[in-house]
Amino acid sequence: MTTLSVTTWSLEQTAPTDLRPAAVPEGDVRMVRSEVPSPEFSRFLYASVGGDIRWTDRLGWSYARWREHLERPGVETWVAHDRGTPAGYVELEAQGEGVVEILYFGLLPAFRGRRIGGHLLSYGVARAWDLADRWPGVKPTARVWLHTCSKDGEHALDNYLRRGFRLFDTTVEDEPDVATPGPWPGAYSA
Repeated sequence: MTTLSVTTWSLEQTAPTDLRPAAVPEGDVRMVRSEVPSPEFSRFLYASVGGDIRWTDRLGWSYARWREHLERPGVETWVAHDRGTPAGYVELEAQGEGVVEILYFGLLPAFRGRRIGGHLLSYGVARAWDLADRWPGVKPTARVWLHTCSKDGEHALDNYLRRGFRLFDTTVEDEPDVATPGPWPGAYSA
């Protein structure tokens, strides 16, 4: 099996004032919280957004594993809709002691390059900072963090930096070079 050298960057914000919001895109773009835990919908978002950039770690999750994850206090999915169609999402997870991780963030391929990503990220980060307001018992957010890697979109790291995230760690590791699964086989072959 061939391997791929992958650089992973870990980034953080330590105050709500660190966020530098992107401009709101033109048109009917709305952000909606997916409040009903739905393994089917979450798996659709995961596979559709990450299918062309090798998101594979959750593809083997069972329905029960998805449900267990989504029902945890402090886990939220915020979905960007472009004229009613899901365009992308951001998934947040409260991790204790006031730390919130942005577990996943991205757009479906057809919606990339339309200035939706910066707005979705800005909105998601703002929701990370006020997450405790929606979850009794969750400590107020003191830190928001995430990681991105060289397999993600070419503008991912720059988008995070423009939104006010600061780099705190970089690693390079070899990983198996797996085929991009797409939401279904062949979905991204042009």
